[in-house]
Amino acid sequence: MFKLAGFLTAVTALGLVLMARAQERPPAYTVITVEKMHCANGAKRIGNKLYEVAGVKSVQADVAKKKFWVHPEPGKQPSPRDLWDAVEKASDRPTRLHGPLGVFVQKPQS
Repeated sequence: MFKLAGFLTAVTALGLVLMARAQERPPAYTVITVEKMHCANGAKRIGNKLYEVAGVKSVQADVAKKKFWVHPEPGKQPSPRDLWDAVEKASDRPTRLHGPLGVFVQKPQS
C-alpha cells in the first residue's frame, strides 16, 4: 500500500514539473501587436502581407486589440524580421512581436 502511494506521489510531482515547464515555453505561434489598425480592411491588408512571409500557415486578427496571431507551417518558423517588414509594407507599425524566437519591441536584426 505504501509503495503505491509513493508511486502516485512521484507521478503527481512529475506531472506538475512538466506542466510548469510547458508554461515556460514561448508560444508556437507569433503574436504581433500593431499601432494603427482600426478596421477589418486594415486587418485584411496586413494579413495579406503576413501570408506572403515564408513559413506562414494561417493568420488571425483582432481589430479591437490590434493583434495578429501568426501560425507557422509544420516544421517551419517565419523570420521575426520578415513578419515585422510585412506589417510595415502594409502601412502599419508593429509595436510588439512575441513568438518562439523571442519578444521584440524594435525591428529584429534577423
